[in-house]
Amino acid sequence: MNPGLVLLLAAVVVAVGFGLYRRRTDGTFAPATVEPTVWSSVAASVPDAELGERATLLQFSSAFCAPCRTTRVVLSDVAGKVDGVAHVEIDAEEHLDLVRALDVRRTPTTLVLDGNGHEVTRAAGAPRREQVLAALPALQGA
Repeated sequence: MNPGLVLLLAAVVVAVGFGLYRRRTDGTFAPATVEPTVWSSVAASVPDAELGERATLLQFSSAFCAPCRTTRVVLSDVAGKVDGVAHVEIDAEEHLDLVRALDVRRTPTTLVLDGNGHEVTRAAGAPRREQVLAALPALQGA
């Protein structure tokens, strides 16, 4: 068999595998991995940001990120419909120190904070509305 064809087939298999992996994991919320002092760091970097009474959907975005726009719409919609939930969007490029401190590796990244500003969970990629709502029930009684 032609070595070029074998290389091409291997590249296609790797690309399809990676695409399937990303499709499955994109926007999925995972347990928090950062120390629970998130809001104090955010408040120091973005003084006009307000913490939600029950939860805050903290979104890190960048200017040329198409999924960030979709995430903004979803998170704003959830915050507008669920009492005590706030949506705060932070431009990752303008707040690189905060991005590094919170270990944000791509945009969009969404952190779900409880009413005290502690990180509960996070999602890299654009979460769907039902994923965001599923991440909130534990906080509803807070």
